[in-house]
Amino acid sequence: MVEYETSDETLGAIAMRHGATAEQVRPLPTGVANRVFLLGDNLVLRIPRTKQFLPDLVKEAAVAPAALRAGVCTPEVVAFDDTCSVVDVPYMLLTRAPGADLADLELPTTDTDRVCRQVGRELARLHRVTPTTAPDLGTVPADDGTADPWALINRLLTDGWIDVEIARWLTGWFDRLSPHLPADPPLVLVHGDIAPQNLLVSQKGAQLTGIVDWGDAQWADPAVDFAKMPLTGIPAMLDGYRLETGEQTATSTPTWEARVLWFHLTWALGRLADPLPHPGERHWTAPPASRLLGLLRFFASVPPAPWDNLA
Repeated sequence: MVEYETSDETLGAIAMRHGATAEQVRPLPTGVANRVFLLGDNLVLRIPRTKQFLPDLVKEAAVAPAALRAGVCTPEVVAFDDTCSVVDVPYMLLTRAPGADLADLELPTTDTDRVCRQVGRELARLHRVTPTTAPDLGTVPADDGTADPWALINRLLTDGWIDVEIARWLTGWFDRLSPHLPADPPLVLVHGDIAPQNLLVSQKGAQLTGIVDWGDAQWADPAVDFAKMPLTGIPAMLDGYRLETGEQTATSTPTWEARVLWFHLTWALGRLADPLPHPGERHWTAPPASRLLGLLRFFASVPPAPWDNLA
């Protein structure tokens, strides 16, 4: 598919339209869907790589303001133009959140946990947004919830990815987790890609300054938003979430832990069946084995209760 052209002339035209100069446009780390540039000191420019990714940018233009209204720490949308009437590419302009993304910061564990607790509180605010409270987000897709881990295990066994004993063990694991899952989980607005590269942090004081990249937002089980962070950060995230919502502690009701683990394990097995590597991508789950090794690392490190009883 032909990519949108981000020539110096195009970038300069966008800069001039918003009170900057071509010399003030500087590249930032890009994602799978968008090229990203710093425009001056206070604005961030996002341009989709191809038409395939334009719907995600359109969605982001609607969802980010809704998240901001809900009290979520996220940059403000300054401009959005998908008409290509002034320049030949669609683009979005956002206020710049200070700091660097968590993926680039080598914070000590205590500081990382501090950030994760803040993220958990932000997610609690986001998850108060529902299809009923935000009817203007009617075009946001809903997760169909069709993932069947037992069928996935059977396919992995049939195709030769795992042996019979491992299939029995995995089946038993999901059997033990399933009673903790709600029969009809609520549909709330989820970010869909809460991951280290989408969390901006001020290194001084380990302060969360912004959640970015809303292109994967959807209506889904809120537990989905805990499935793209490494498991090592999830206990702190859930602590922050419960603090914001006033829910019971983990030791009394391990339902959240079981739901989050369900997604991590299911997606890890799904990645096992799709072992194509994606070199150069910044997401920690891009390497095919990362999720499974993340699970191994987490449970080998003697996790806190109630995680230690969910393995």
